[in-house]
Amino acid sequence: MSASTPGPEDILRRLEWTVVRRLDGLLQGDYRTLFRGFGLDLADLREYQYHDDVRHIDWNVTARLDVPYVREFTEDREVTAWFLLDLSPSVDFGSRVRKRTVSIDFVTVLARLLARHGNRVGALFYGSTVDAVVPAGSGRRHVLHLLHKLLARPRLARAEPTDLARFIDAAQRTVRRRALVFVVSDFVSTPGWARPLAQLAQRHEVVAVRLYDPLEMELPDLGLLMVEDAESGEQVFVDTHDRGFRRRFERAAAHREEVLRAAFRDAGIDALELSTEDDLGDAILRFADLRKWRSRVAAGGALPAHLEGGRS
Repeated sequence: MSASTPGPEDILRRLEWTVVRRLDGLLQGDYRTLFRGFGLDLADLREYQYHDDVRHIDWNVTARLDVPYVREFTEDREVTAWFLLDLSPSVDFGSRVRKRTVSIDFVTVLARLLARHGNRVGALFYGSTVDAVVPAGSGRRHVLHLLHKLLARPRLARAEPTDLARFIDAAQRTVRRRALVFVVSDFVSTPGWARPLAQLAQRHEVVAVRLYDPLEMELPDLGLLMVEDAESGEQVFVDTHDRGFRRRFERAAAHREEVLRAAFRDAGIDALELSTEDDLGDAILRFADLRKWRSRVAAGGALPAHLEGGRS
């Protein structure tokens, strides 16, 4: 790490002042509302009643008894949170800010927010394989340790195609006890990860943190460009002045969005979508607001118009 590169303490101190304190103040200690079923252990099963949260229905028991049953939980005083961090070459892309930088800031903020309330945080790192684990720990010093490990990771110039299915399978073997799990990735991967993600969500409280850059959604008219696959290194010239090409690119991006959202929806998890142009604090607060309103909708309320159909 060069002398000009911010170190773990510099990054943590900056984010504590600019984001963590702000979130603590606005959430007013109610940071648990960020997470459905935060720190909960299964206590009992009972028949579904009007106004119960439909997300607590136990579908296996319901299918066997032909009567809707819901799970009741007791709250733990302490929760363990795990960050599954995709650090494959595609996250080093960014038109202004790299997706990796957004990932580092997000992990730092959430880890500190959780650790300062007495909870434990750990991480799994994925480059071309699942190659590092930071065991769960608590306190500011542990957050600095996690951040140091994250910053020390070399950027991969080339790698095998990202296989999130293998990453998620490894996480299921590593994270044994029920936990809060953040899957932080751009979800640029070979197919097949949706099913393992759904299986992970059956045991843990899972939040998908999807990283993206606006250029991945829409190409500006910049003339002839050479683009390169971040993982394979394959290069190709494209004519962005061609309006038809830009429309085909946008349609492909829109289709990819539909597939991603369907996978998250089928897995029963929410997604926090983080753009490289987002204000991190605002994005987290919007996500918290959306989760609160969705809980109310499940109890028979209505979703506000400004939250319908928008990014999380």
